[in-house]
Amino acid sequence: MREPVELRRQRILSVVESRGAVKISVLAAELDVSVVTIRRDVEELARVGRLRRGHGVARPAGEAQPPAAVPAPRSEEPGGDGGAVALVVPELHSYLYETLHGARTVLEESGTRIALHIAPQAAGAERPLVERALADGARGLLIAPRWRNARSEELDYGWLADVGVPTVLMERRPRPGSALHALDSVCSDHWYGTYLAVEHLVSLGHRRIVLAARDDSPTARSIRAAFAEIAAARPEVEDWSVVLSSPGAVPGPGPDSLAAGAAAAVEAPATDGRTALDLAALLRERGATAAVLHGDVDALMLVQRLTESGVGVPRDCSVVAYDDVVAALGSTPLTAVAPPKAEIGRAAAELLLHRLSGAVGATGPVRRTELLPTLKVRGSAQVLPLLTE
Repeated sequence: MREPVELRRQRILSVVESRGAVKISVLAAELDVSVVTIRRDVEELARVGRLRRGHGVARPAGEAQPPAAVPAPRSEEPGGDGGAVALVVPELHSYLYETLHGARTVLEESGTRIALHIAPQAAGAERPLVERALADGARGLLIAPRWRNARSEELDYGWLADVGVPTVLMERRPRPGSALHALDSVCSDHWYGTYLAVEHLVSLGHRRIVLAARDDSPTARSIRAAFAEIAAARPEVEDWSVVLSSPGAVPGPGPDSLAAGAAAAVEAPATDGRTALDLAALLRERGATAAVLHGDVDALMLVQRLTESGVGVPRDCSVVAYDDVVAALGSTPLTAVAPPKAEIGRAAAELLLHRLSGAVGATGPVRRTELLPTLKVRGSAQVLPLLTE
């Protein structure tokens, strides 16, 4: 039977009043309750004045504050994250590393200590890292979960919505109406980024366009859905299709579907998920003269294969890449949609610091911020030559 909330909070008060300052993690262990639950209890008890909350500790309400000129003694063990902001990003993700560095700049300039956690490529890898950071006293969280498919995203909704410290999602937009809908987030507007790519190619005269995209991240799924919607709505686009951009681009069993209503016009992958895409053959089959390629590494590899197949870029096929991490470094520098990766990190860190500041408005309405990508025009797309008889 679950212990009543008031009884649990009374037990917390008893421990704190008898011992003085007590670590949140110690209270959680002794009361056999999660760190998140204890942290929430302590915050409520502090709000009504029954105790005081420090970084990772609970103190008696009547305990005197240490003199301003004398640093308060650290209650955390050496190496702990007490008072730090936890920053959680996936490993081997160059796109989000740029976001990480943007956040890091803002946090370091503010004098905030950072506890960086790199999540391995395994389902549910973020949760234990966040719990460890909270147990060590982290007072805020910036996180970009990997979310390779819709199911992995849904599995994070419950615990991430109940973290108990100010949290900002970076480059992630939870499903509308989900448990994380009311969580602060800062994200690129990938619909607009996809629109920029299609609009650029249409303005150059292209009417038959292929999207070769990944399907193993929220960004990938947003791009695929946006392309299907935008291409289907443009009367100038005579034919369009969507295929996987690389053998490793799938999220696992049961790839997520695209936007409702788009499936009939979308090409299912012609491979088993392990065979490289023959983009040159697909372009010939569809009569396509342009392609949008996500992400950058896949784009550069596909352009190399096109060249090997005798398809020149941009002579025979105009290309727009999506991500702009390394798109400019190819033998043919690729025109690319550039999401504001570092700016996402900076804006997320600024929002988190605002939440932690205690300033007027710091507990105001939830913010769901979108920043617009830009298009970097280089040399991989050109005006479609007029066909003559």
